[in-house]
Formats: sequence, C-alpha cells, structure tokens
Amino acid sequence: MGREKKREKNRTWIALLCAAALLLLAALTCLTRESEKRIPQIKARGVLLVGTTGDYRPMSFLDADSGEYWGFDIELANDLAKALGVSIRFVPTSWPTLMEDTLSGKFDLALCGITVTDARREQALMSKGYLANGKTVLCRAEDAGEYTSLAAIDRPEVVVMENPGGLNEQFVRQNLPHAALVIHRVNEEIPGLVASGAADVMITEILEAGYYVSQDSRLAAPLLYEPFTRGEIGALMPPGAEDLLDFVNHFLDAEQESGRLDELAETYIYRRSGGLDDAA
Repeated sequence: MGREKKREKNRTWIALLCAAALLLLAALTCLTRESEKRIPQIKARGVLLVGTTGDYRPMSFLDADSGEYWGFDIELANDLAKALGVSIRFVPTSWPTLMEDTLSGKFDLALCGITVTDARREQALMSKGYLANGKTVLCRAEDAGEYTSLAAIDRPEVVVMENPGGLNEQFVRQNLPHAALVIHRVNEEIPGLVASGAADVMITEILEAGYYVSQDSRLAAPLLYEPFTRGEIGALMPPGAEDLLDFVNHFLDAEQESGRLDELAETYIYRRSGGLDDAA
C-alpha cells in the first residue's frame, strides 16, 4: 500500500508539472505573438514606414525639385500615421521589387496605387479596396479612334511601352503578344514618350491615364470609361501584420464615412483629370 501511495503521489506531481509546463508554454507563445504584432513595433519606433514608388501620378509621385512626395496615397498615408499617433517616413521601392521589399519587412505597408489581386494576397496581406481602378489605353490624341480594343493594339506594328515589373507589363505580355513591347524603366516618362511618338500606346490604370490626359492635350484615353479590367486599389502589408491589417481596414471605413476619401479623390483625381467617376 505504501508503494502504491508513493506511485500515486509521483503521478500527481508529474501531472502538475506537465500542466505547469503547458501553462508556461502558452504564456511564452502569447508573449511571442504579441511581440510579433506590427502596431506595437510601430508605436515603439514612433514612425510609420510606408513603401511607395513615387512614379505613379496622381497616387504617389516624388517631386525631384522639392524632394517631397505628393498624391492621393501620400495624403492617405499621412492620415494613417496620425490615426496611429506616430510620424511618417516614406521608403522608396519600385514595381519590380515591391513584393520582395514588402516580404522582407523593409516597411510596414506600401501605398502607391497598388491593385488588389489574388496573386498578391497569396504572398502578402492586402487591405480592402478603397478606390476603383482598371486597365485602359493611353495614346496620342490623333490616334484615339484607332486604339479602341485589344485587337486593334495587338499588332506587330504597334509599339507598346511599359515600366518593368508591374501589372501593366504583365497585362501586355498576356493580352498583347503580337504588339512590340518596349520596356522603359522610368514610369512617369512614358506618357511623354507616347505623346512625342516614341511609342504608340501605354497600357495603364484609368487613374493615371486620366491624369495625363488632363495635363497634356497631345494625349487621349479613348477607353477611360470602358477599361479592359475593373479592380480596386489597396494597401499591401507583409504576412504576420494582421493587427495592422485590421487597423487599416477600420481606418479606411472611417475615412470613407467621414468623406475624406471623396475629398482626396476630388483633389487628386476628379479635379486634376477632368471628371473620372467611380463607375469607371
């Protein structure tokens, strides 16, 4: 009987030790998960790091003279930093390296007119869409009646110019295999090159096409209200930043409800581009 009681006592102690170990493991796991959350890191740092390309008017553009960024997404990023109670720092990225920079943690999130896609969501986190967009054509005004369909553009004699690494290049390779594709590294130079005759067409988003048409009378966007695709713009974040994703989605809801998104659209899109509407 003495041995049985001793064994029973040992079993009880072992069970208690196992339970304590499990509780300790759970506590350590919670602490680890908490330390991995993005928002506490941002607040401890006191700065929101925002990746942006600075080459996509009217969403994100770096003014070479002033060294300052401007655009719809730039103001939206400033609003987000204020909502988090921190300052902001813009981190340069590029369309070819956007996903790599996001996954490496180079910045907390990226804002620069990024289209929400399933492919991006498979690799990273994307917020809800906050601005309608879609692929369309930018060409010379004199050719507006000629390039009104993919079939009209998809010819060997038509020169299509795109910046490397983005969805525009991908769209051209998939949908215009017979056109002559020219890759030009500086995105903001392409509309001017199209206007001057160095290329015939640029496939871009309706937001960018509308902006450049409003700025240069030599250019036209004949399918501005009938884009080839329809999508939305969103914020891109690395995996593991689910707390930041939730915050950004609630922040976007608040910006919408307050009318701030409409105000930014009026400032950077409608007024500048001559009247794009949400149906486009």
